[in-house]
Amino acid sequence: MLTRFLMVLGVLGAISPGTMAQEKNPQVLIKTSLGDIKVELDKKNAPITTANFLSYVDDKFYDGTVFHRVIPTFMIQGGGIEKGLQTAKTMEDFEKRQKKTKPPIKNESGNGLSNAIGAIAMARTSELDSATSQFFINVVDNERLDGAKYCAFGKVVSGLEVVDKIRKVKTRTIQAIGDVPVVDVVIISITKIP
Repeated sequence: MLTRFLMVLGVLGAISPGTMAQEKNPQVLIKTSLGDIKVELDKKNAPITTANFLSYVDDKFYDGTVFHRVIPTFMIQGGGIEKGLQTAKTMEDFEKRQKKTKPPIKNESGNGLSNAIGAIAMARTSELDSATSQFFINVVDNERLDGAKYCAFGKVVSGLEVVDKIRKVKTRTIQAIGDVPVVDVVIISITKIP
């Protein structure tokens, strides 16, 4: 009996705390000018997307960007435009604040994760495999975005009330660009939660 107990301890000892931590989904804290949002990423179902997002987090790329597109019946989008949009008057002003990104990634939509309320997903152009840094958080159930469309890769686990605050900010149109908050909703930082 004692030998069997020691063997079990030996097996457990072979599993380092780091190995056990790797089994958990990574979480990040999005600190915004309107409050904090905690997000859990799904590295099992969206490994490429999760790794890409975390690489931008590690680079502090998101720090000082804004939620630049807010549609209260759809989603809040950010992660690629620097603050200062409240003074922008033209599309050129808007484009000047766009940050240079890494190459686009493969779209992992159709991974079983849904664009439900609170789900975080990658923004992209009309090209399927065009997502880079920009992401959005769904503020309603957007199942129409599921399938081979927009890749959900995690969910808000706390701070939905902050998402709701952001959803309700006043917006305006800058020439052809609509749904831009009148006052910047700043992403102060995005950091990994240990």
